Amino acid sequence: MAALPIPLPVAIPAAAASLAYLNARFGFSYDWALLSTFVTGTISSIVTEYRDNINLFYILEGHALHRTRSNNAFLIHNGRQWTYRQAYDTVLKYGTWLKNDRGVKPGEIVAIDFTNSDVFIWVWFGLWSIGAKPALINYNLTGKPLLHTVKTSTARALLVDAEVRKEFTDEVMTELASTDFRGEGKGAIEITFVDRELEANIEAGEGIREPDEARAGQKLHDMAMLIYTSGTTGMPKPAIVSWTKARMGARFVAGWLPLKKTDVMYTCMPLYHSSASLLGLCATLRAGSTLALGRRFSNSTFWPEVLASGATAIHYVGETCRYLLAAPPSPRDKQHKVRLAFGNGLRPDVWDTFKERFNIPMICEFYAATEGPSAMWNRSINDFSAGAIGRNGAIATMLMGPSLTIVRMDPDSEPPAPLRDASTGLCQVADWDEPGELLYKLDPENIERKFQGYFGNNSATHSKILRDVKKKGDAWFSTGDVLRWDREGRWWFVDRIGDTFRWKAENVSTAEVSSVVGTHEAVSEANVYGVLVPGHDGRAGCAAVVLDESAFPKKDRAEEETNALPLPSQSVLRSLAGHCTSNLPRFAVPLFLRLTKQMHTTGTNKHQKHIFQQEGIDVEKIEASGDKMYWLRGGTYEPFGLAQLQEIKGRQVKL
Repeated sequence: MAALPIPLPVAIPAAAASLAYLNARFGFSYDWALLSTFVTGTISSIVTEYRDNINLFYILEGHALHRTRSNNAFLIHNGRQWTYRQAYDTVLKYGTWLKNDRGVKPGEIVAIDFTNSDVFIWVWFGLWSIGAKPALINYNLTGKPLLHTVKTSTARALLVDAEVRKEFTDEVMTELASTDFRGEGKGAIEITFVDRELEANIEAGEGIREPDEARAGQKLHDMAMLIYTSGTTGMPKPAIVSWTKARMGARFVAGWLPLKKTDVMYTCMPLYHSSASLLGLCATLRAGSTLALGRRFSNSTFWPEVLASGATAIHYVGETCRYLLAAPPSPRDKQHKVRLAFGNGLRPDVWDTFKERFNIPMICEFYAATEGPSAMWNRSINDFSAGAIGRNGAIATMLMGPSLTIVRMDPDSEPPAPLRDASTGLCQVADWDEPGELLYKLDPENIERKFQGYFGNNSATHSKILRDVKKKGDAWFSTGDVLRWDREGRWWFVDRIGDTFRWKAENVSTAEVSSVVGTHEAVSEANVYGVLVPGHDGRAGCAAVVLDESAFPKKDRAEEETNALPLPSQSVLRSLAGHCTSNLPRFAVPLFLRLTKQMHTTGTNKHQKHIFQQEGIDVEKIEASGDKMYWLRGGTYEPFGLAQLQEIKGRQVKL
């Protein structure tokens, strides 16, 4: 008997439903945005290398000289606006000044120490316009770290924002003026403080476009600029940012978000950091859209500047979104035009709350390192990938899978190292949902094609290369981060390898514990780390927390006038202890609690742990800083002082 034909009114909806299911299940449309942007960006980069116009200066020039795009807004900053043509003309003036007055040559590295400003951008692109290369200095640095960053750049010339001049003390200036500072026979650093008067003189001058020969001969793997690591575990290191990374990062973000020419991206994150410079400014440049630039992050200026600029996208790093949530609710919270938030470091415990309070439809989270050879991307509009640092569909997983891996970590090695098979010596690959270190594959015969390393620091460069991972002779980039990958193609951040600690023979992820502690209603911020405890193996968990005002009884708030940290109510301490013990494995519950008024953060709002770790449970140092220490006893957190520390040292208690 012949099968009856299915009527079209039934067949079409059924087929559509099946396609929708397959798309949701395997992420075909999601992968298309990811892979098509990557492929077109790769082809575009190869073409620019062939045409010898790899320098991003040419993108600015292309917009500025275009018949219809030249009058589009390029930059909004400090109440002013510059079109692409105005920006281009200004960049040429700075380039001419750098060449004629400062003697900067093509290929020369020039250090620039600026806060966020229009002049930062004019100097940066002015250097590119004459074929020179900027080294971006963190304007928060002082003393030895400042001297170290300038010295490792090898720059002859240093340009300094007048606002940063206060960091150049007599001691620093004396060091920089030494004829031996740059090495024997190289002479002293030539410092120029760029003030308003100098800016006016430069911008009143003539801008002469250097011929293409000044920018010629560059290859994709060649240096475009130097951007420094944060230096949280040592002195900052100059990471080489190649033209591939500068071009591909900008091209990818512009296409993946995607950015339209009518979009305005607001950032107040520092331009010396790759997130704001490469993935913020350069991405808007690539798209022909507009960058609204704030001087620095402040809760009081963030949303007013977003509203004033008409921003449709906002850029965040680290704990920025948590700090925005900490501000009192305001009618302006949802009066903006923002359609997406883009950045890295948005923690799972504030992800949904941030979206809901500020009515932001889409979160575009990424995971990357300035020196890293690749990145991960998560464009999230629903709960499926909320909190993930990356997401791949079935096709992207199949194509990209061989280029990365997660390997198990040896729980007993110090420093932490991958776990290797006793018979083969190769690394053990982690299973689905099993935490391990993320590695990116490199060409063992041509490492520099993907990983250019740290400028002038071969030992640091080689320390990031891991050999014999999946087969003898292969090479992989060591991220230093513990991640896990689930069967749905989502990537989850677990911890930095140096931050994970071992307690009761178990590995404890500080990031995961922080996420749990941070969800308590009385906790505004949480920063978890391991502390050494006399007479005990491993490290015990300690949570440094900033508590909400509601955690303190009104009668104790007067203590704030004396700058003393008020005492939280007993009910809050008991509730917090119960929250931790109910939501964490017993070995992961923080045994110590450090109450602090303010966290130590980097210039990009990322938590720093090293000061807390160094002070450990040293009560005298902790109390001298104005903080208060507690420990978990009898189902609550109780005050921890010298007497309690002596009990531990005398082995009268066992944790």
